[in-house]
Amino acid sequence: MTIRRIFVPAVVVAVGAIAVSPAAPATARNRTANTGAQPCPTVDVSTRPAGTPSPPPVGPAEAAVGGAALATAGLAVPAGTPTAPAVTATSWIVADLGSGQVLGGCGPHEHRTPASVQKLLLAAALLPRLDPTTVVEVTRDDLHDLDPASSLMGVVAGGRYTVEELWLGLLLQSGNDAANVLARLGGGGAGRPGGVKVMNEEAARLRANQTHAVTPSGLDGTDQYTSAYDLALIARAAFEREDFRRYIATRTANLPSAPGRSALTLTGDNTLLGSYPGMVGGKTGFTDLARQTYVGVAERDGRTLAVTLLGAENAPLGSLGEATALLNWGFALAPDETVGHLVPPDQAKKDENKDKLVAAVGDEGGTGAGPGALVSVVIGSVAALGTVLVGVFAGWRRASRRMAD
Repeated sequence: MTIRRIFVPAVVVAVGAIAVSPAAPATARNRTANTGAQPCPTVDVSTRPAGTPSPPPVGPAEAAVGGAALATAGLAVPAGTPTAPAVTATSWIVADLGSGQVLGGCGPHEHRTPASVQKLLLAAALLPRLDPTTVVEVTRDDLHDLDPASSLMGVVAGGRYTVEELWLGLLLQSGNDAANVLARLGGGGAGRPGGVKVMNEEAARLRANQTHAVTPSGLDGTDQYTSAYDLALIARAAFEREDFRRYIATRTANLPSAPGRSALTLTGDNTLLGSYPGMVGGKTGFTDLARQTYVGVAERDGRTLAVTLLGAENAPLGSLGEATALLNWGFALAPDETVGHLVPPDQAKKDENKDKLVAAVGDEGGTGAGPGALVSVVIGSVAALGTVLVGVFAGWRRASRRMAD
């Protein structure tokens, strides 16, 4: 696969190519013509490529997750509300992360290609498993399938980096190299494929049924897809974490030089930070197949809204401009305006993953908690032993006193 770096407004992204069907591009108009669905307000563009991905169809039950109104390839908005903005994105969602209400969407459950917004799933899956202070040595295998012109953090084989530095490189610089290293570390003995497996397990736990990861970075891969609704579920899980919010809100990070590595300056690619009122953070993406993709979260007047969009074009607004328009539309709606809801995660799978994590403590490669959690386990064990010894000593003293009497 050939990968190259291209420049589009406000985002540096990785571009790849995989086999696509020869079908005409899917637009809101021709997707809904034969379904009776309400067409999405769409900006027609001539730059959309002639081929489209061919993911598996979405079943009726999966399309209705979050509410029957969301089971549409067209527009789902509350009746009587202001008209949703016309965008080039072929699917989108605006949701309230606080209440879990979906304010509106276009083809919410339609399969689309994620590009680098898939890095949010990597973060949701592996942030709980990896100690940020763990130091990782980058291997040649981490970098062998990445074109130097692709979107990279800039790590080098043999260089040693903390997990926290890799998270910053992933989320600020959209580093595909950082994604490979983190997935390899999170996969333990199974390596990078194991990390991707953990990502898919996390998607299942979040009930993101239309999501299947093949690459940790979001670079195109056969049978890789997601949906606007799923991205809202993934964003909710990621933005619930304080560490993720801190990383994603970082504007610039300076990583010092060290033996075997040069100093790095990482600059965030989400230009809505500081320009859109209440912006908490966001992630951009682009490949030839996915087009522009975006996930962003903003807080205003006590509300936290997420926007996810897939399949957008560079003109006339680009993904950031379209995200701004959709967020403005969402904040203008009353808090009780809704067409569905974000389903809660599967608690049983969460408990199962927690058991796996405990069992993995101390495994080589940091599949589980890493050194910090291991220290906690050791401290807990020592404390328990101390309690036993105190009891034994107290019993011995009581017995000695009885003997002395």
